Amino acid sequence: MKIYEKIKAAPLGGLTKKEITVAFLGDSVTQGCFEVYRVGENGVDTVHDYDASFAYRFRSIMNLLYPDMQVNVINAGISGDGTENGVARIGKDILEKNPDLLVLSYGLNDCFGGKDGIGRYADNIASMVKQAKEKGIDVIYLTQNCMNTQVSPLITDPFLRTLAENFSAVQKSGVLGEYFAAGKAAAEGEGAVVLDLYPVWEKLIVSSCNVTELLSNKLNHPVREYHVYVAIKLIETIFGV
Repeated sequence: MKIYEKIKAAPLGGLTKKEITVAFLGDSVTQGCFEVYRVGENGVDTVHDYDASFAYRFRSIMNLLYPDMQVNVINAGISGDGTENGVARIGKDILEKNPDLLVLSYGLNDCFGGKDGIGRYADNIASMVKQAKEKGIDVIYLTQNCMNTQVSPLITDPFLRTLAENFSAVQKSGVLGEYFAAGKAAAEGEGAVVLDLYPVWEKLIVSSCNVTELLSNKLNHPVREYHVYVAIKLIETIFGV
Protein backbone atom coordinates (compact mmCIF):
# COMPACT_ATOMS: atom_id res chain seq x y z
CA MET A 1 0.00 0.00 0.00
CA LYS A 2 1.17 3.48 -0.79
CA ILE A 3 0.51 4.65 2.74
CA TYR A 4 2.97 2.06 4.04
CA GLU A 5 5.67 3.39 1.72
CA LYS A 6 4.97 6.85 3.13
CA ILE A 7 5.21 5.59 6.70
CA LYS A 8 8.47 3.73 6.22
CA ALA A 9 10.19 6.53 4.30
CA ALA A 10 13.16 8.20 5.97
CA PRO A 11 12.27 10.89 8.53
CA LEU A 12 12.09 14.41 7.16
CA GLY A 13 14.81 16.78 8.21
CA GLY A 14 14.68 20.09 10.01
CA LEU A 15 11.37 21.26 11.41
CA THR A 16 9.20 19.23 8.99
CA LYS A 17 7.29 16.14 10.12
CA LYS A 18 6.16 13.16 8.12
CA GLU A 19 2.39 13.19 7.91
CA ILE A 20 -0.36 10.71 7.06
CA THR A 21 -4.12 11.13 6.94
CA VAL A 22 -6.51 8.21 7.41
CA ALA A 23 -10.26 8.58 6.84
CA PHE A 24 -12.96 6.29 8.20
CA LEU A 25 -16.38 6.03 6.55
CA GLY A 26 -19.16 3.93 8.01
CA ASP A 27 -21.96 3.64 10.54
CA SER A 28 -22.33 3.83 14.32
CA VAL A 29 -19.53 1.36 15.04
CA THR A 30 -17.10 3.52 13.08
CA GLN A 31 -18.46 6.67 14.73
CA GLY A 32 -17.84 5.32 18.21
CA CYS A 33 -21.31 4.43 19.53
CA PHE A 34 -21.69 2.00 22.40
CA GLU A 35 -24.53 1.56 24.91
CA VAL A 36 -28.09 2.54 23.97
CA TYR A 37 -30.87 4.18 25.94
CA ARG A 38 -34.48 5.15 25.34
CA VAL A 39 -35.44 8.65 24.21
CA GLY A 40 -39.15 9.34 24.29
CA GLU A 41 -41.75 6.68 23.56
CA ASN A 42 -40.12 4.94 20.59
CA GLY A 43 -36.74 6.63 20.28
CA VAL A 44 -33.24 5.30 20.94
CA ASP A 45 -29.97 7.15 21.33
CA THR A 46 -26.45 5.91 21.98
CA VAL A 47 -23.54 6.65 24.26
CA HIS A 48 -20.91 8.33 22.09
CA ASP A 49 -17.33 7.60 23.12
CA TYR A 50 -15.27 8.85 20.21
CA ASP A 51 -11.90 8.33 21.88
CA ALA A 52 -12.73 4.62 22.27
CA SER A 53 -13.54 4.12 18.57
CA PHE A 54 -11.12 2.15 16.41
CA ALA A 55 -10.36 5.30 14.40
CA TYR A 56 -8.87 7.04 17.41
CA ARG A 57 -7.41 3.84 18.86
CA PHE A 58 -5.60 3.55 15.54
CA ARG A 59 -4.18 7.04 15.92
CA SER A 60 -3.10 6.39 19.52
CA ILE A 61 -1.19 3.26 18.57
CA MET A 62 0.39 4.95 15.55
CA ASN A 63 1.45 7.84 17.81
CA LEU A 64 3.09 5.30 20.09
CA LEU A 65 4.92 3.63 17.19
CA TYR A 66 5.87 6.86 15.39
CA PRO A 67 5.97 9.76 17.87
CA ASP A 68 7.62 12.04 15.32
CA MET A 69 4.96 11.51 12.65
CA GLN A 70 1.78 13.57 12.35
CA VAL A 71 -1.18 11.17 12.23
CA ASN A 72 -4.43 12.80 11.13
CA VAL A 73 -7.75 10.99 11.47
CA ILE A 74 -11.04 11.85 9.77
CA ASN A 75 -13.88 9.95 11.43
CA ALA A 76 -16.87 10.19 9.08
CA GLY A 77 -18.88 7.43 10.74
CA ILE A 78 -22.56 8.28 11.29
CA SER A 79 -24.95 6.28 13.44
CA GLY A 80 -27.68 4.67 11.35
CA ASP A 81 -25.82 5.22 8.08
CA GLY A 82 -25.84 2.79 5.15
CA THR A 83 -23.99 2.52 1.87
CA GLU A 84 -26.66 4.43 -0.05
CA ASN A 85 -25.91 7.53 1.99
CA GLY A 86 -22.21 6.71 1.98
CA VAL A 87 -22.14 7.03 -1.79
CA ALA A 88 -23.94 10.36 -1.52
CA ARG A 89 -21.52 11.86 0.98
CA ILE A 90 -18.15 10.30 0.17
CA GLY A 91 -17.16 13.23 -2.01
CA LYS A 92 -17.65 15.93 0.58
CA ASP A 93 -16.78 13.92 3.68
CA ILE A 94 -13.77 12.01 2.31
CA LEU A 95 -12.54 12.70 -1.21
CA GLU A 96 -12.33 16.48 -0.89
CA LYS A 97 -10.01 15.98 2.08
CA ASN A 98 -7.66 13.76 0.02
CA PRO A 99 -6.58 11.26 2.70
CA ASP A 100 -3.84 8.69 2.16
CA LEU A 101 -6.14 5.84 3.21
CA LEU A 102 -9.89 5.23 3.44
CA VAL A 103 -11.20 2.57 5.82
CA LEU A 104 -14.67 1.64 4.56
CA SER A 105 -16.97 -0.32 6.86
CA TYR A 106 -20.71 -0.87 6.31
CA GLY A 107 -23.23 -3.67 6.61
CA LEU A 108 -24.95 -3.64 10.00
CA ASN A 109 -27.68 -1.30 8.77
CA ASP A 110 -27.76 -2.32 5.11
CA CYS A 111 -28.46 -5.96 5.99
CA PHE A 112 -31.97 -5.09 7.16
CA GLY A 113 -32.79 -4.70 3.48
CA GLY A 114 -32.76 -8.49 3.29
CA LYS A 115 -31.41 -10.61 0.47
CA ASP A 116 -32.95 -8.29 -2.12
CA GLY A 117 -30.58 -5.53 -1.00
CA ILE A 118 -27.31 -7.46 -1.34
CA GLY A 119 -26.70 -6.50 -4.97
CA ARG A 120 -27.28 -2.82 -4.27
CA TYR A 121 -24.97 -2.98 -1.26
CA ALA A 122 -22.21 -4.53 -3.37
CA ASP A 123 -22.68 -1.89 -6.08
CA ASN A 124 -22.42 0.88 -3.49
CA ILE A 125 -19.25 -0.58 -2.00
CA ALA A 126 -17.74 -0.87 -5.48
CA SER A 127 -18.70 2.72 -6.28
CA MET A 128 -17.08 4.12 -3.14
CA VAL A 129 -13.90 2.11 -3.61
CA LYS A 130 -13.67 3.12 -7.27
CA GLN A 131 -14.10 6.80 -6.48
CA ALA A 132 -11.37 6.68 -3.83
CA LYS A 133 -8.96 4.68 -5.98
CA GLU A 134 -9.43 7.13 -8.87
CA LYS A 135 -8.18 9.84 -6.51
CA GLY A 136 -5.11 7.75 -5.63
CA ILE A 137 -6.40 6.87 -2.15
CA ASP A 138 -5.65 3.45 -0.66
CA VAL A 139 -8.79 1.64 0.52
CA ILE A 140 -9.33 -1.02 3.18
CA TYR A 141 -12.77 -2.66 3.22
CA LEU A 142 -13.38 -3.74 6.81
CA THR A 143 -16.04 -6.34 7.59
CA GLN A 144 -17.80 -5.82 10.89
CA ASN A 145 -18.89 -7.71 13.97
CA CYS A 146 -22.00 -9.86 14.27
CA MET A 147 -25.22 -8.77 15.93
CA ASN A 148 -26.79 -10.36 18.98
CA THR A 149 -27.65 -14.04 18.74
CA GLN A 150 -30.02 -13.97 21.72
CA VAL A 151 -32.03 -11.47 23.76
CA SER A 152 -29.88 -10.51 26.73
CA PRO A 153 -31.62 -10.69 30.12
CA LEU A 154 -30.03 -7.31 30.81
CA ILE A 155 -32.45 -5.75 28.31
CA THR A 156 -35.66 -5.18 30.23
CA ASP A 157 -37.26 -2.33 28.27
CA PRO A 158 -40.01 -3.78 26.02
CA PHE A 159 -39.11 -1.62 23.02
CA LEU A 160 -35.42 -2.53 23.22
CA ARG A 161 -36.31 -6.20 23.67
CA THR A 162 -38.29 -6.04 20.43
CA LEU A 163 -35.25 -4.56 18.70
CA ALA A 164 -33.09 -7.32 20.15
CA GLU A 165 -35.50 -9.97 18.86
CA ASN A 166 -35.43 -8.45 15.38
CA PHE A 167 -31.65 -8.11 15.33
CA SER A 168 -31.21 -11.68 16.51
CA ALA A 169 -33.52 -12.99 13.79
CA VAL A 170 -31.53 -11.19 11.08
CA GLN A 171 -28.24 -12.43 12.51
CA LYS A 172 -29.40 -16.04 12.63
CA SER A 173 -30.71 -15.85 9.05
CA GLY A 174 -27.13 -15.60 7.77
CA VAL A 175 -27.91 -12.58 5.63
CA LEU A 176 -25.26 -10.37 7.29
CA GLY A 177 -22.55 -12.80 6.22
CA GLU A 178 -23.92 -12.72 2.68
CA TYR A 179 -23.67 -8.93 2.65
CA PHE A 180 -20.06 -9.04 3.78
CA ALA A 181 -19.18 -11.72 1.20
CA ALA A 182 -20.68 -9.58 -1.56
CA GLY A 183 -18.92 -6.51 -0.23
CA LYS A 184 -15.57 -8.28 -0.16
CA ALA A 185 -15.92 -9.38 -3.78
CA ALA A 186 -16.97 -5.89 -4.87
CA ALA A 187 -14.19 -4.16 -2.95
CA GLU A 188 -11.48 -6.52 -4.20
CA GLY A 189 -12.80 -6.12 -7.74
CA GLU A 190 -12.08 -2.40 -7.54
CA GLY A 191 -8.63 -2.85 -6.01
CA ALA A 192 -9.31 -2.47 -2.28
CA VAL A 193 -7.52 -4.45 0.41
CA VAL A 194 -9.91 -6.49 2.55
CA LEU A 195 -9.66 -6.82 6.32
CA ASP A 196 -12.18 -9.59 6.99
CA LEU A 197 -12.98 -9.78 10.71
CA TYR A 198 -16.51 -11.16 10.50
CA PRO A 199 -15.25 -14.79 10.35
CA VAL A 200 -13.71 -14.28 13.81
CA TRP A 201 -17.22 -13.69 15.15
CA GLU A 202 -18.57 -16.68 13.25
CA LYS A 203 -15.92 -18.86 14.89
CA LEU A 204 -16.84 -17.47 18.30
CA ILE A 205 -20.50 -18.30 17.70
CA VAL A 206 -19.85 -21.93 16.76
CA SER A 207 -17.41 -22.36 19.65
CA SER A 208 -20.13 -21.60 22.21
CA CYS A 209 -19.01 -18.05 23.00
CA ASN A 210 -21.85 -15.81 24.11
CA VAL A 211 -21.13 -13.10 21.54
CA THR A 212 -24.11 -11.04 22.71
CA GLU A 213 -22.09 -10.21 25.83
CA LEU A 214 -19.33 -8.85 23.57
CA LEU A 215 -21.73 -6.16 22.37
CA SER A 216 -21.87 -3.06 24.57
CA ASN A 217 -25.53 -2.43 23.72
CA LYS A 218 -26.38 -6.16 23.48
CA LEU A 219 -27.51 -5.46 19.91
CA ASN A 220 -24.77 -4.52 17.44
CA HIS A 221 -22.12 -2.24 18.98
CA PRO A 222 -19.00 -4.13 20.04
CA VAL A 223 -17.39 -3.48 23.41
CA ARG A 224 -14.61 -0.92 23.65
CA GLU A 225 -11.88 -3.54 23.95
CA TYR A 226 -12.76 -4.84 20.49
CA HIS A 227 -11.97 -1.46 18.96
CA VAL A 228 -8.37 -1.84 20.15
CA TYR A 229 -8.20 -5.18 18.34
CA VAL A 230 -9.57 -3.61 15.14
CA ALA A 231 -7.00 -0.81 15.33
CA ILE A 232 -4.16 -3.33 15.66
CA LYS A 233 -5.48 -5.40 12.75
CA LEU A 234 -5.71 -2.26 10.61
CA ILE A 235 -2.06 -1.45 11.31
CA GLU A 236 -1.07 -5.04 10.49
CA THR A 237 -3.02 -4.77 7.23
CA ILE A 238 -1.25 -1.53 6.30
CA PHE A 239 2.06 -3.23 7.03
CA GLY A 240 1.11 -6.19 4.87
CA VAL A 241 1.24 -8.65 7.75
